[in-house]
Amino acid sequence: MVSLQFSSAVITSVAYSSSRCRRGMIRATINMPKLQPGRLSLNLPARDLVLQEVLDMGVGLTAATTSNLEKKYELSTNGTFPSVSNVSDPLVIAKLHAMMEAVADRVEMHKNIGEQRDNWNHLLLTSINAITLTAATMAGIAATSVGGPLVALKLSSTLMYLAATGMLVVMNKIQPSQLVEEQRNAARLFKQLHGQIQRTLSCGTPTSTDVEEVMEKVLSLDKAFPLPLLGAMLDKFPKTVEPAVWWPEHRQRQDRQSGRTDGNGWSVELEEEMREVVGVLKRKDTEDYLRLGKIALKVNRMLAISGPLLTGLAACGTAFVGSSHGPWAATLGVVAGAMASVVNTMEHGGQVGMVFEMYRSNAGFFRMMEESIESNLNERDVGRRENGELFETKVALQLGRSLSGLKSLAASSCSSSKKGEAIEEFASKLF
Repeated sequence: MVSLQFSSAVITSVAYSSSRCRRGMIRATINMPKLQPGRLSLNLPARDLVLQEVLDMGVGLTAATTSNLEKKYELSTNGTFPSVSNVSDPLVIAKLHAMMEAVADRVEMHKNIGEQRDNWNHLLLTSINAITLTAATMAGIAATSVGGPLVALKLSSTLMYLAATGMLVVMNKIQPSQLVEEQRNAARLFKQLHGQIQRTLSCGTPTSTDVEEVMEKVLSLDKAFPLPLLGAMLDKFPKTVEPAVWWPEHRQRQDRQSGRTDGNGWSVELEEEMREVVGVLKRKDTEDYLRLGKIALKVNRMLAISGPLLTGLAACGTAFVGSSHGPWAATLGVVAGAMASVVNTMEHGGQVGMVFEMYRSNAGFFRMMEESIESNLNERDVGRRENGELFETKVALQLGRSLSGLKSLAASSCSSSKKGEAIEEFASKLF
């Protein structure tokens, strides 16, 4: 080829000039002949065009340079200039940038709405307690009054109790503290998704599959943490306590095959360790948080019913102040109002709804880890799994343990399960 003959001539000229320099004399320089691209480009394939472009810039061509160019460019066989490899589709990049902007907007929205609903909790709690205590005070004063002041105090106290009852019903239905916790979780998870999109754009080669995965994650988060209240609000008093789910379903993977070889950072020991970790998460962490969530839900339901019931009884008692049942009616109006303030403070000041949501979210976090580990273990092609060493590090960090601590956890779980099996076997033989 013409270009290859020219490159060998250039290398020979460089060697000749370097040998003359070692004797302290420079007799010649590299004289670049005038190339005629019009004549050479007629019969040159795509590879020689790349070499000719380098020579036109006056760069000495070596074997290493040629090898690097062959790796960098995917040369086609039809004589056209090749396309650069490892370059993503501009449309895919544009879609990911649009999704990243939408996710950043959702982070800001959930943050702002969370602050607003936190203000609701504080303002409603303060207002309802103030109304209730004022009505109880009026009921006590009405018990010692006669004539016109008695009627005014009775009517004012009764109306304030009824207003407090209605406000408590609404407040206990929406549970502002629980709404605040939902918005906190949503803002945190959307922020994590925003970081994942940034890493994909900066470190990887985005594809249409990445776009679909990001879209699924955004829709799952929108469903798990809805912004509107009417029609889309999550049930604050569910019949059964289930872990919160904010991630899309993992794609169905094929069953593992026996005789699989190790690779991609995975080993038989690491697989056994991950299985033991999944067992610990199922037997202990997830079950514990679900049990605590059930307790918090029962306490919250009891307090949510007691508050409006006490204010309603106080309104009835205040309405009968000054009648034949005056002493008992006044006592009911004052005592029930005071107890209602205490119950309301315990429920919303203690943020029992937020505690329930926290337990539910923690159970969901451990459920997500279980599914993630099982999804990797069920993949029969080791090359398609996430790198084993990296995955082990991520699991350890998410559980708040070191790598040695994670191995100790798996070992202790394995020994305890073996002891349980031995006890069960001994009991079956005994009976």
